[in-house]
Amino acid sequence: MKAFIITATKGRTKETQRLLDCLQKQTFQPTFTIIAGTEPRDLEGISNHPWIAAGHGEAIVSPRMGSCAQRNFGMEILEQRGYFAPEAGRFFCVFFDDDYRLADDWLEQAAKRFDQDNIVGLTGQILADGVHGNRASVQHPRSGLTEGQATDFISGKTPPEPHWASGTHESDTDMVYGCNMAFVDTVVRQTRFDENLPLYGWQEDRDYTVLAKKLGRVIYFPGCKGVHLGVKSGRTSSVKFGYSQIANPLYLMKKKTMGYRIGTRLIMRALAANLIRGFGDHPIVDYRGRLRGNMRAVWDILCFRSDPRRIIDGSF
Repeated sequence: MKAFIITATKGRTKETQRLLDCLQKQTFQPTFTIIAGTEPRDLEGISNHPWIAAGHGEAIVSPRMGSCAQRNFGMEILEQRGYFAPEAGRFFCVFFDDDYRLADDWLEQAAKRFDQDNIVGLTGQILADGVHGNRASVQHPRSGLTEGQATDFISGKTPPEPHWASGTHESDTDMVYGCNMAFVDTVVRQTRFDENLPLYGWQEDRDYTVLAKKLGRVIYFPGCKGVHLGVKSGRTSSVKFGYSQIANPLYLMKKKTMGYRIGTRLIMRALAANLIRGFGDHPIVDYRGRLRGNMRAVWDILCFRSDPRRIIDGSF
């Protein structure tokens, strides 16, 4: 079974090159890699990386911006190259964030699990996550985890930290973690990420998981281990993200890829966190900006014009 990698990136050339370093070390080598940026500046130096220069991948500017759109563009490129043709054989496609660091056997473990032919998707074990401010990221609150810390977690020098995507036992899941998710050809050939979830694509991983589960089981698989650095650069503005915290769950509830209980809980949790933490200064998160975005989304709901795409229509 072949493996393909797609990574959407924006403003993180250094992090993307480190991800390519990880791919070079894989015990199971991917057939081809697509790095999709939003502008030439996102890809400076990427084409000169040994992995890309040797013909193992391509760095290309997507005509559409946003994590969902760039991933879809990557799939379009692979399809144009003939990799999705039935005669090309079985494969799985992995979507890594540019700030995800994977163990050297990540792809080998995934290939062996997919070879059992009883699942259509998986997400791996998160040893540490800089996004959620775990203990190791406290030393670097503005930048997430460091490359050195990631190496220590992956090597076992530092024990894993608590995370919802953790544990030693495989289990079915209703949501993969977007920084490391893999799906087999039967899913990838007919399912695309929803580009109505623009920019950061908040909750796009949950949406895609639900669509994939119509075709088979999706699991949490502890054999695929890695670290999410949680790099802060290149992320959506706080106000826009705050809007997405409300508008995206509402959209997915209407689409029926998110249950009302989960969607309502996400919305209420965002409002409560941003309201309470917005009273003080925070070294990492602009909670006041997020709250302003929340309020704009609530107002749009009252005006019957709520839409995740509002954050790119020029009104922000």
